[in-house]
Amino acid sequence: MRAAVLIQKWYRQYVARTEMRRRCTWHIFQSIEYSGEQAQIKLYNFLGYLMDNFTPSSNERNLISHIFRENEVCRDTEWERYFCFENIEVPDVYSGPRLIFPLTVEQAVGLVEAFRDKRQQLHSRYVLQLLLETWKLMRMMPNINRISTCHSKEITICGDLHGQLEDLLLIFYKNGMPSLDKPYVFNGDFVDRGQDSIEILLILFAFLIVYPHDVYLNRGNHEDHMVNLRYGFTKEVLTKYKLHGKRILKLLQKIFSYLPLATVIDQKVLILHGGISDTTDLGVIARVDRHTVRTWDMMLGKIPDTCIFVFVQYVSALRPPKKRNMSSGNLSIDSEADEDSWSSSKFLHRRASLRYSNNTLGSRNSFHNRSLQDFSSRTNVNVKDQLEFPRKRQSAFIAVFKEETPPPVSTVNSDTVHEEWKQILDLLWSDPMTQHGCIPNEVRGGGCYWGPDVTEDFLNRHNLQLIIRSHECKQEGYEFCHNRKVLTLFSASNYYDVGSNRGAYVKLGPNLVPYMIQYQASRLTRELSVRQSVGRTERSALKVLREQLFSHKSDLVCAFRKYDSDDTGLVSLTDWASAVESVMHLGLPWRMLSCQLVTNKTSDGMLNYYDWFNDLAIKGPNTDHIDQSLLETLYRHRSTLETIFRIVDTDNSGFISLEDFRKTWKLLSVYLKMEITDEAISDLAIAIDSNQDGSIDIDEFMEAFRLTDKKSRLERGRSMFMATATDLTKLDEDPNI
Repeated sequence: MRAAVLIQKWYRQYVARTEMRRRCTWHIFQSIEYSGEQAQIKLYNFLGYLMDNFTPSSNERNLISHIFRENEVCRDTEWERYFCFENIEVPDVYSGPRLIFPLTVEQAVGLVEAFRDKRQQLHSRYVLQLLLETWKLMRMMPNINRISTCHSKEITICGDLHGQLEDLLLIFYKNGMPSLDKPYVFNGDFVDRGQDSIEILLILFAFLIVYPHDVYLNRGNHEDHMVNLRYGFTKEVLTKYKLHGKRILKLLQKIFSYLPLATVIDQKVLILHGGISDTTDLGVIARVDRHTVRTWDMMLGKIPDTCIFVFVQYVSALRPPKKRNMSSGNLSIDSEADEDSWSSSKFLHRRASLRYSNNTLGSRNSFHNRSLQDFSSRTNVNVKDQLEFPRKRQSAFIAVFKEETPPPVSTVNSDTVHEEWKQILDLLWSDPMTQHGCIPNEVRGGGCYWGPDVTEDFLNRHNLQLIIRSHECKQEGYEFCHNRKVLTLFSASNYYDVGSNRGAYVKLGPNLVPYMIQYQASRLTRELSVRQSVGRTERSALKVLREQLFSHKSDLVCAFRKYDSDDTGLVSLTDWASAVESVMHLGLPWRMLSCQLVTNKTSDGMLNYYDWFNDLAIKGPNTDHIDQSLLETLYRHRSTLETIFRIVDTDNSGFISLEDFRKTWKLLSVYLKMEITDEAISDLAIAIDSNQDGSIDIDEFMEAFRLTDKKSRLERGRSMFMATATDLTKLDEDPNI
């Protein structure tokens, strides 16, 4: 008995330690993921600030204006001509799927098989044709789909897939492909982070066309072109479809803006991507017109003295609809071509000429840290003293609304439009919390946190019994909360790393009782023991954490010096842990993690914090002559810098000129409220432009300044949200790890 009790005690301690390591690992990954989303929204706020408060002639505004072309007013037939695929020839050597429309079940299944075998990607002609058919179908869909289980059907609901084709294929293998007897609801976030986002979209769209009443797609927060710039989908499309990638992305933006926002099953179960708030009203959501141009005091055939437009197509849910004041005697309209082929089209792009206003938003310091809703609510663009409206553009303006069939128009109040936008933002970005109430989601930077009391009130008001949402990675693939009235569903297994989490999908029958199915898509994962799985994920999380620590080097040194009054360069591990938490604010057990993060300790247990930073090195060019503060800025804001690079790279070539490189850093310096000298930027450009051709490869630049851990050599493992199972297998075979 004593032996049995001893074994039991040992095993319980082992399980507790393993669970603690697993929770710490999870906390590291989730904290860094959410901080990235918050940085993305802050950057978007800043870019929107430049667009709304600087004149069109300003350098900063010109650099980023092309990503804010949400104000394009034209008929759908004009867009269809722009997206025309008929002039694209398919070569005889092409061996991939050849689609014939109307699409059949056999062709949709053939698409799945082709992508499973990874023989060849779908030709761009068929991609455009498939997306165009999808867009036509989407335009007829309501904001909220309403479906029924009848008495025999089971409805399958899937959560986030995030470009992980393996998970979708495994779901189809276990559950069957969509059909008349097997309806599916896919709850958003089909793209980004994974490597096969476009393939997932093409499969889902193909089945949607074949079974429009049995396949339902909800919009997620990643179905947004601004989010795609940061998290990989834009880069994926442009890499796979170099020639026609720009048109494909533009058509996908249109499709994303037309995706339904929610699905209701049997009038009792609500499926949406993010969540709700204390103001969420399904009646308002159902009435949102996300397709039209709205006006006040507008008369077709002539331009009135006052004409206010609100462009309500939610291309990006991060940016509220913008109101533009226009008058017949005092109006400015900029007409730009998005591509060379636009020149033959009668597209009219409207954008007011905005002048900088000192009292619009206060100081730049004040808006930098605001949440998205707070920022948007205080944006009050005042357009006055604009340029005179030219006669030739006036006639073009009248032609759009008189001689041609005008776009749909409705009359609304601007406050109503803003309220609708906030409701959509909450639907896509919110998360549940255990406490009562509803508060802004400062962790993500958009949406809100809502409590069980808000859930109870919402369900009672709408006569519902369950909310199924996604948006958050869960270790088991799903999680109930709020007295089992909210179910979080996540279908991308191995999301942070191989073995980090399971995926799940849920089946609902006529009794509406959720039946959960869990899985892990990687064969490598299924062969790992619990200890191996936790150890692998922990190593990957520690690598990411080391990178974060090094990118805050100067702040950490200042914090260490507060505990090192004699300037010896030494601190105790307890002081080290306190200093690190005071800078990082991650809420991690640093004292426990010290054995993993600290290797060089003195005989009396002290830590030399200068030597500690030397355990990290830079992989790439010689950086000795580059300003160290500039380097640290690069490490800390690497993803933000890459996002700006992608925006500046207007032709999507993957290269930017040295002049645009300098402009990008100047834009970043304004965003970060710091001084970056021209000399420091020039030194950095010279270090990167090794072949002296006057241009910089964006991918090469970002890879050159990737942090590497000399001790564990984890740089060859899977970085956060990247790499493949093959890479990890090679890592396991390395005897040095």
